[in-house]
Amino acid sequence: MLVLYLKTKNNHKVSLMSINEKGIDQSGFDLIFNQWYEPIRNFIYYKTGNVFLAEDIAQDTFLKIWEKKDEVKTSTIKAFLFTIATNLLNNKMDRQKVSFKFINSYQQPGAAAAPDFELEMKEFNKKLQNALEDLDDKKRTVFLMNRIDELTYKQIADNLGLTVKAIEKRMEKALAFLRNRIEMDI
Repeated sequence: MLVLYLKTKNNHKVSLMSINEKGIDQSGFDLIFNQWYEPIRNFIYYKTGNVFLAEDIAQDTFLKIWEKKDEVKTSTIKAFLFTIATNLLNNKMDRQKVSFKFINSYQQPGAAAAPDFELEMKEFNKKLQNALEDLDDKKRTVFLMNRIDELTYKQIADNLGLTVKAIEKRMEKALAFLRNRIEMDI
């Protein structure tokens, strides 16, 4: 067993994480959570375009990690986290496909838009979220990395292994799609 320590200003040792071949303790879980929660949430958000779903799945992912804390191999934690998140997303999407037909067949017509600014902003945000969900994965990923993570085209190109020109093209197409989609819904 290996224990990682951090020395404080007073030269006290604070245990950061006990690393075994298998299993993590509370401090190990805290470190994993702090390091990987945001990347997992962003990963799901890039795939779905739905911030609430991304939050739910990220939380469920770490709940699963905690439930399996005795079986977790710290050497493969990144792959394990992303696999759990992907599986949870796939399961949720499969369940939604089944209920989607039922919901659509019994959906009530929407009410007329009120002139109130707050209501208009909520409607716009809903239209934007729907448009983001309909955007294909490649364009959505580039768009969100630029607008949410505030990465430059060069940084995005480096992360995705593409050229800057390819990123520019995807962003251009994403913006055109979103612009057209939102204008259609107005």
